[in-house]
Amino acid sequence: MHLTNVRDISCSLFLVCAIGVAGCSSRTPRPSRDHVVAGGNTPVRPIKAPLAPLPPETATTGITHFTFIAYGDSRGRHDGEALQYEHGLVVQSMLKRIASLAAVHDSVRFVVWSGDAAVDGRIPAQWNVSFNPLVERITGAGVPFFPAPGNHDVAHADTRESPDRERALRNYYAAFGFLIPPAGAPRRLAGYPTYAVGYGNSFLIGWDSNIASDSTQFAWIRAQLEALDRTRYPNVFVFQHHPAFSSGRHGGAHADEQTLEIRRRYMPLFRKHHVRLILAGHEHLFEHWVERYQDGAGKSYRLDQIVSGGGGAPIYTYTSEPDLRDYLKSESAEKVSVEHLVRPGTTESSNPYHFVIVHVDGTDIRVEVVGAEHDFYPYGVPTIDLGPTMTDR
Repeated sequence: MHLTNVRDISCSLFLVCAIGVAGCSSRTPRPSRDHVVAGGNTPVRPIKAPLAPLPPETATTGITHFTFIAYGDSRGRHDGEALQYEHGLVVQSMLKRIASLAAVHDSVRFVVWSGDAAVDGRIPAQWNVSFNPLVERITGAGVPFFPAPGNHDVAHADTRESPDRERALRNYYAAFGFLIPPAGAPRRLAGYPTYAVGYGNSFLIGWDSNIASDSTQFAWIRAQLEALDRTRYPNVFVFQHHPAFSSGRHGGAHADEQTLEIRRRYMPLFRKHHVRLILAGHEHLFEHWVERYQDGAGKSYRLDQIVSGGGGAPIYTYTSEPDLRDYLKSESAEKVSVEHLVRPGTTESSNPYHFVIVHVDGTDIRVEVVGAEHDFYPYGVPTIDLGPTMTDR
């Protein structure tokens, strides 16, 4: 396993700082039956529900101005033994920004997270000791937390039939049982960690990209998009672990099979329904891609993808550009082009731990990248506007 050369600051000092890990709610509800945990005598402890849960979809109609945070890849060097130090730095910085934004009436309504809680999702202690207490600092601040599973969360299994995946997923469900829609909810795919959330004028889908070839999951996501009221929800965001394009160790000229399947199966679907922004991780760095395309009427659109895997896992660096020749050829009918808007750095120091703030104002989307330990401006400026979904280009 690759280890980053960061300073090995004693986790005991961080433990002292994080004693007040979660705001304590008066009572914690029992998880539903599909959140029963595996793992022997030490069950995974559910992360406490947010002190201020997200309101029902119907209660947020008319909201067009809000903010949310995205980040991912939080696994640490001492999972199961101590709190994740680097992830803790990210959460600490995140809480400061949440407080400062609330003070200027730009409150963060929720956090979306793109996976990899710990090195091995099958081991309960890695959740209980290292990851869950840090997420409870977020939910304890009154901010809902919506996850999507990473490859480490499902023991690297890429099919539903894997016993290791089933064991790891039971731990995943136990940890996030109070944070995602329950089994049987209209916005939850039965038997999967896949769900959707509607807030204000925006609709978000969190799905399991580890099994990108799974036809049941694909059909459910397609049905959600086909039935969506786009007058109510002009903005559609997707959060997932594997990116469609990347230039780190999982991308470049030798992309993971999940990435190739996302290109083949999901990108045409996302273009058809004019998804606004994909938020992914897997690569422990920051980069931004823009896919431009045309519909059957010749109208031009853009689909942005941000890779933000700076949540605490060992840092990756730029390797090479992905080979997109076959992809662009197969999508030539839509005149697809792909721009690498922001490339990651070639050194670990140029790829700091970070998170992304997404500001929604109607259909205008503004993105801000925040470094956990120091200023980080991958765009050269603090924030950028993504521009309209439909463009003149």
